[in-house]
Amino acid sequence: MLHGAAVDVSQLRDELQPGDLGEGEVLIEEGNIDAASFSHFLTVFGSVLVPDGFRNCQVNLCAFNSTELLDIQFISSYIYNKIEYVRFDSNVGKFIGYTEFGVKNAEQWNKDPSRIAMMRAQKETYCLHNIGVDYPNVLTKSVIPTVTLHSRTPPAGHHPSMLVCSVYDFYPKTINVGWLRDGQEVTSDVTTTDEMEDGDWYYQIHSTLEYTPRPGERISCRVEHASLKEPLIIDWDPSMPKSERNKLIIGASGMVLGLILSLAGYIYYKTKPRGQNQNLNRTRT
Repeated sequence: MLHGAAVDVSQLRDELQPGDLGEGEVLIEEGNIDAASFSHFLTVFGSVLVPDGFRNCQVNLCAFNSTELLDIQFISSYIYNKIEYVRFDSNVGKFIGYTEFGVKNAEQWNKDPSRIAMMRAQKETYCLHNIGVDYPNVLTKSVIPTVTLHSRTPPAGHHPSMLVCSVYDFYPKTINVGWLRDGQEVTSDVTTTDEMEDGDWYYQIHSTLEYTPRPGERISCRVEHASLKEPLIIDWDPSMPKSERNKLIIGASGMVLGLILSLAGYIYYKTKPRGQNQNLNRTRT
């Protein structure tokens, strides 16, 4: 292992010969791997950090979209002082150099049948084994989301009303949140955030709908997720809770009945014949 002040690649080439750095003696910085549609895990080992010296390590990456061996890619990257200089890619089947020094290492390592055989075997012995552990314990797990629906004052715009559908505590990340009006999907005046990490393996997402209310319509938030056997549909109910609504109905009914009785008494008093009262007064006299 080299020590001393940090040097550039040209100085590194002068000090090292092809094959000097074995496995576990190189620095890793994530390489450019086109695996956007893949799950992946990384293992970093052989890491070395010397004050005012060189940093070296090796990283192994397994990219996959199923547990089938054909859908697995094994990549082992070697990086020195933040520069990846050589990589083994199972899709290529050999080492690839990215710097002049890396090319020299790749040429020498590719001539070693035992090294190549060992690296090619990692796809099955290393990746397939770990993927088999991850799939049942992590990747196939799912958690049903919690959904809340509430109104909010909309920003200045074309619509007087806005609803917010908030979805919390779901896993895995992929989810679809949409809106329905009377059962028909709504795509205009809808804004949805990206899935946001909570930092505890769970995610949250929020979607808003700006709209102009129509009498008797039904507005719903629809959530589709791997944890749900069928889409979860939450209807918006602008009314108050049933208990409060019943109290209001009883109170209003009592007030109306009181007004009716008071009005009836007043009408009776005003329409009662006055002659009867006068005759009664004369009789008593």
